[in-house]
Formats: sequence, C-alpha cells, structure tokens
Amino acid sequence: MAINSFMVPLGTPAPEFTLPAADGGKPFSLADTGDAAAVLVVFLSNHCPYVRRIETALGAVTAEYAARGVATVGIGSNDTDRYPDDDAEHLVEQAGRAGFTFPYLLDDTQEVALAYRAACTPDFFLYDAARRLAYRGEFDGARPRNDVPSNGATLRAALDLVLAGEPVPEPHTPSLGCGVKWRPGNEPG
Repeated sequence: MAINSFMVPLGTPAPEFTLPAADGGKPFSLADTGDAAAVLVVFLSNHCPYVRRIETALGAVTAEYAARGVATVGIGSNDTDRYPDDDAEHLVEQAGRAGFTFPYLLDDTQEVALAYRAACTPDFFLYDAARRLAYRGEFDGARPRNDVPSNGATLRAALDLVLAGEPVPEPHTPSLGCGVKWRPGNEPG
C-alpha cells in the first residue's frame, strides 16, 4: 500500500545521527556533511517499486548536485528480518545498479527514521546550510504505473532554490512510496 510522507514542518532542525555504512565502511554522521551548502537525507529501500522507478535518476541528480555543494545521504531503515532484500548486501548491490555515489547507511534500530519522521521509501528531506528543513516531498511525478519521465524535476527545483538561499514555496507535493517496514513495536505513534 502506498504511503505519503508525513510533511514535517519546514524549519525543523536535522536530527543528528551516526550510522554504519551498508558497504562496511566507516560509520557516517550528519556532522560528516561538513560545510555542505545543503544536505539531502533520503530514506530508501531496495525492494520498493517506487524507489526502483526513480533510483537511476536519483543517482544522476545527486551526483550532479554534489558538484554544486549538496551532500546526500541515503538511509535504509526497513526491518531486514522481514524484508531481507533491504539488507546491507542488497543495498550495496542497489547502489551499484543505480549509480549512487553518496553514503548509503543502515538504520537497523530505526531510531533515525523515527527521528526524521520518515514514512515511506523514498522519503526526501532537504536541509539548508543551517541544517533546517527547507523541502520535504517528492522527487518527481514518476510512479510505478505511469509514463512520467523520472528526472528529479521537483527535487531539482527545490535544490536550486535552496542553493540560491531562497525558500521553497509551499505546497510541497508529498513523497509517495512503500511504507517504512517497521519492526514490531517501532511504528510511529
């Protein structure tokens, strides 16, 4: 069943985190984004058709904007006991397939997903240089059952505004995707 993002209030500070890398590399934290002009935190999964539909375009868009000072972090928070296609090995495979050049992290406890109020995969949270939420919403209008090109048009527009120091006018179209696969007892209240 498709779920919309929770639409966290704009201006909300980015929650701190330190998580292990899916590829076994060193842990990565929000502080590791340094003085990036903007930070994009994306909750992803390997098995979700909504993510699969946009993953290659996401890899291209994030690589393009990395050159402009945007730090991207991908986070996999699904319960891998029930959804083994979202375990570390499969996330690494996905990163290679999709061309992800950003850190792809594991949130096994789901504490980070809860702190960010992630609801679905994909779920996008764009923070400005002060690490305040400037945009939350869709990547573009591409969905598993439509012909809309996946080019990141909606996210690109938000990124351009944030990099220019401008607010992203509301309303923001919520992200739509597979619900985060919560471990029993972790579901948001």
